[in-house]
Amino acid sequence: MVLYLLMRVGIIGCGAISTKHIAAYKNIGYKVTAVNDVNEQRGREVAASCGAEFIAAYEDLCRHPEVDFIDVCTFPDFRMQPLRIAADAGKHVQVQKPIATDAATAAEMVRYTRAKGVVLNCVSQHRFDDSMRFLQKAIPGGRLGKILQADAYVKWYRSAEYYSRPIKGSWAVEGGGALINQGIHQVDMLLFLMGSVKEVFGYWQLGAMHKIESEDVITAMMRYGNGATGVIQAATAFWPGYPERIEIHGTKGTCVITGDKLTKWDVENDSGEPAPLESEAMSGASDPMAIPLTPFERQFEEFGAAIREKRDPITSGTAGYRALQLVTSIYQSCREGRPVAIADTEL
Repeated sequence: MVLYLLMRVGIIGCGAISTKHIAAYKNIGYKVTAVNDVNEQRGREVAASCGAEFIAAYEDLCRHPEVDFIDVCTFPDFRMQPLRIAADAGKHVQVQKPIATDAATAAEMVRYTRAKGVVLNCVSQHRFDDSMRFLQKAIPGGRLGKILQADAYVKWYRSAEYYSRPIKGSWAVEGGGALINQGIHQVDMLLFLMGSVKEVFGYWQLGAMHKIESEDVITAMMRYGNGATGVIQAATAFWPGYPERIEIHGTKGTCVITGDKLTKWDVENDSGEPAPLESEAMSGASDPMAIPLTPFERQFEEFGAAIREKRDPITSGTAGYRALQLVTSIYQSCREGRPVAIADTEL
């Protein structure tokens, strides 16, 4: 397959998040050449808005001769179906978070694309925030000392209208509720900064406020592989919704990410690169689309570089699998009322 400096993209699924992706692609010079959606009118409107061809059958889009990679912006129960066809056609694959609804499917996705020699990317754009770029160097560099605690709080609000469709918050289509859909980014960020989690214990409230079958309030305790402990809370029931936070505490100090910004860097006798402290953060606490474009642009450019260099991207399928594995382990703990150990699965 010919690789271009600027990628040609085929999008499957023309919901709200696809508009963010399309805007990011335009800004970095990638060309959206084809789109598909089960709603033909919506698909044609999106295609017209970005000068792309509307393709009625997703199978045809996956094999399209003018597509270098497909971007799957559907609900997470629809991942393996287009991935197989695209990988068989030599097309690279990017999927929206979460990578799938269950860890077994995610593992199969990783193995299938690897066997076909194509690159799999999972959208986790917060790894490309300025705050995360700084911390990804500062924490391994020892500036916080030995890490003792790493927590995430996603205390958001979603309206009854948000959950008005029966598929929202369903186990079969979305894989769960607040943790897998809203908290998955913070799960990924903690894993990126802290490494693996070895054991979890969780409690949830199913449909505490909303008429959904899964959780809209959940809390879990975690034990990391490096010995640190942590808490993750996720909710869509806390009106009016508050910016998400990550707090990391070490023997030399503390840092806090609020929304997408580093808002606290309290470190004893600190030296080195100045911390990129900011006070105004963007957050999807009450509006799912109140998120910046720049991290998407950075992630998509890095994915293009991984394709050209024939390597795994920073936000690889394996990274998507690890985040989902942690989420589903927490769900298992909530169901069974016991701690759950997390295996270091070979992929």
